[in-house]
Amino acid sequence: MDEALLRHSFHQLKKTSAPGCDGITWSNYALKLEHNIKALHRKLHLGSYKLKPSRRVFILKEDGSERPLSILCLEDKIVQQATVLVMNQIFEVDFLGFSYGFRPNRGQHDALDALHIAISKRKVNWVLDLDISKFFDTVEHGWFIKFIEHRIGDKRILRLIKQWIKVGIIDEHGHRQQSSIGTPQGAVISPLLANIYLHYSFDLWLNKQRKFARGDVTIIRYADDAVLGFQKHQDAIDFQCGLIERLKEFGLKVHPVKTKLIRFGLFALKQTAERPSRGKPGTFDFLGFAHYIGKKFSGEAVVKRKTKRTRQITQLKRIKLELRKRLHDKPWDTGRWLRRVVQVHINYYGVAFNAKSVGQFVEEVKKLWLKSLRRRSQKHRMTWERFVRYVKFWIPRPRIVHPYPEQRFYAKYPR
Repeated sequence: MDEALLRHSFHQLKKTSAPGCDGITWSNYALKLEHNIKALHRKLHLGSYKLKPSRRVFILKEDGSERPLSILCLEDKIVQQATVLVMNQIFEVDFLGFSYGFRPNRGQHDALDALHIAISKRKVNWVLDLDISKFFDTVEHGWFIKFIEHRIGDKRILRLIKQWIKVGIIDEHGHRQQSSIGTPQGAVISPLLANIYLHYSFDLWLNKQRKFARGDVTIIRYADDAVLGFQKHQDAIDFQCGLIERLKEFGLKVHPVKTKLIRFGLFALKQTAERPSRGKPGTFDFLGFAHYIGKKFSGEAVVKRKTKRTRQITQLKRIKLELRKRLHDKPWDTGRWLRRVVQVHINYYGVAFNAKSVGQFVEEVKKLWLKSLRRRSQKHRMTWERFVRYVKFWIPRPRIVHPYPEQRFYAKYPR
């Protein structure tokens, strides 16, 4: 790692990220950037670089529980980002095409488009919605190192990775906890390490086994979320049982409740029409969207998506809590913040057939903001007419921003 790579890695970090246990922010570090980068490079070169434990915080999950996140110190983020840039060049040539999570030039909507095409164009009658239970908390360090050693021979990088996965955290009470299993969720390098772990434990096995299947098998994986499509019911059962045993070898477990095998797909819908006793195709969730079989205005069956209900409820709860904190802020400051929040939501969820859910979200945000503004003062209550002017200026209108999945997928991967 030279100074140029470290400097480039620093500029790739988010400027507004929360500081780690040392309290140093991106802006603080940038004040003496050249001096700091030279000092960091010297420590790495001499082998005197010492990792600091990450600071643990909790964020609200959709089911009401909390997810632990690790916030690293800034220099650890820089070194991890530099390591990711180096390791990506090595592992990208190995990763399989159905893996989409946290890879260069691939994103969540690429995975969603690929899933849509697979279900719409391939012979899919069954879908296995796979959930790996507490993936980041249960990966085994020994397997981690073995997998990485397949492609990385540099002892300095291997030493850094061993330190990162074992350095531990500072909990909310200020106590340090060592880790003998798992990888810090929220660390810069964690997504790449997760992809490497799942490449060897999950992807390679699936890619080999589907060659022996009786019918078509499609696979889409985004980090630790995966959806498998099957033509034959027996294939689906065999793969589900085989995956449970395969993942167990590497310390991983399939969530018994969240993992489900359902009838799904356009071919499944045709079979239901021929034999109604089979029941309607089910629904499943993937990357924040509930997938279901619907119909176009023409009556043609199509795979549709809408915002996952629990995801939308959780996001509205977070907005409500933040509005309470901003109760006495100036309305235009809150308006600027809400504009960003709503626009980010529209940019992600504004897909075909999801206009209703996006519109409902925007309307709920308006109601929350109106309640918040009216709580500010009992003497000068916010009138509806005045609030409408606020909304027109600050709240983006709901709209569909993404093309149909077929258009984007075939533009990126021409037939």
